[in-house]
Amino acid sequence: MDAAAAFEAERQRLTRLAYRMLGERGAAEDVVQEAWLRWARVDAAEVQSPAAWLTRATSRLAIDALRKAKTRREDYIGPWLPEPVVAPLPEDEDSEEDRADRISLGFLHVLERLTPDERAAFILHDAFDCGYDEIAAALGKTETACRKLVSRARERVRSGRPRFETSRAQQERVISAFMRAAATGDAAAMKKLLTDDAVVYSDGGGKVRAALRPLVGPDDAVHVLLSVARKYAATWRGVTPVEVNGAYGIVVHGRDCDVSLYTADIEDGRIAKLYIIRNPDKLERARSVLQPRGSA
Repeated sequence: MDAAAAFEAERQRLTRLAYRMLGERGAAEDVVQEAWLRWARVDAAEVQSPAAWLTRATSRLAIDALRKAKTRREDYIGPWLPEPVVAPLPEDEDSEEDRADRISLGFLHVLERLTPDERAAFILHDAFDCGYDEIAAALGKTETACRKLVSRARERVRSGRPRFETSRAQQERVISAFMRAAATGDAAAMKKLLTDDAVVYSDGGGKVRAALRPLVGPDDAVHVLLSVARKYAATWRGVTPVEVNGAYGIVVHGRDCDVSLYTADIEDGRIAKLYIIRNPDKLERARSVLQPRGSA
């Protein structure tokens, strides 16, 4: 296998790795492209394992990119959410293998609490089944240090990730019911669909109107969301059910090509985390599937 073919065989896996590291699709593709440029300068015939070499190179590049990104995100206006991967909603539930190949928006958001090294070690070990020897080579650390990184990362992630797996059918029921309640101004129904410690994150990036802080608890969340719904309901042109990072989501269409993407973490039939993405830059790649199909 020549160098180009060896790289192409790994490109999709490397892109998944970089996206999990960065939470930005464009940045992930840039990292993989840089990995290719470096790979093209080596003698592939002298590399015992192209996959391992490319994993190390991509991991190191992604760590550097994430350190720079974290500095930029400190100045971000309002809550920062990862860039979603949006696709048309499939008719059938994904297989277990398909679900394992994706990472939810909520989990990507949780990964933001990790340091770049913790995030890389955790992703390489838990998502890509890399051994500690491979992780040590990728990060330039000892195996013992990498074990500690993974352990710390698991502990920090555990408290923030959804506690239960939720079927897409249940996601659809809960999110759709919540959106209908918001559209009709039914505050009581909205509160019943939120956990007691629910948090709503709204990402406008300073480019469109969005809450500048997380909305914590049903009372805070419903008060703000209903005030927005009352103000802008007349401009809604319809909704589109979509797949968001393998989960269920809804796009609300407004005037002048304004769109808002909603998806959520569900626990015991209620919304624990609601994610609203309005930053048009993060929805640009999804424009082709974000077409209105009627009212909610």
